[in-house]
Amino acid sequence: MIPEVVTSERLRLPIWTPEEAADIREGRRREGWHRDYPRPDDRDAATLYRAGDPWAPRHIVRGTTTLGSVGFFGPPEPAADGVPEVEVGYGLVEEARGWGFATEALRALLAETDRAGVRVRASVEPANSASIRVLAKCGFTELRGSNEDGELVMARPISLSDVGRRG
Repeated sequence: MIPEVVTSERLRLPIWTPEEAADIREGRRREGWHRDYPRPDDRDAATLYRAGDPWAPRHIVRGTTTLGSVGFFGPPEPAADGVPEVEVGYGLVEEARGWGFATEALRALLAETDRAGVRVRASVEPANSASIRVLAKCGFTELRGSNEDGELVMARPISLSDVGRRG
């Protein structure tokens, strides 16, 4: 099980509340949210929100300011090889890009998926070199081709020792 709030050295990643998800869906801002948050991608992620689900979207918070979101597109499901797998998405407001926050947030979540024995995949626009770099820094080395939207599908291999820790 993934904790309600995941933390890293500089960031907190709390799961959205139902009220926050409703505000994000409607594009409403809250105190403590960066002036450019929510972004259109955050609004899209809000359509996947399920209250009480640890695999739901999360804020990326530095200090007292929400800079973006990170989360999964639903709970893990068995892949073709039987390993539980989940898709992740993330994004930051433009002002927060280039500081390593996306990499740090994704690594923090990956530590939790490793503990759960869940493999993670991501879809990324081929022209989004910054996001591809984030995925590479986080160990996404398996290229699975492209999806129906023309996005590259990348996966982070899971080791047998990770699968053994599933719980």
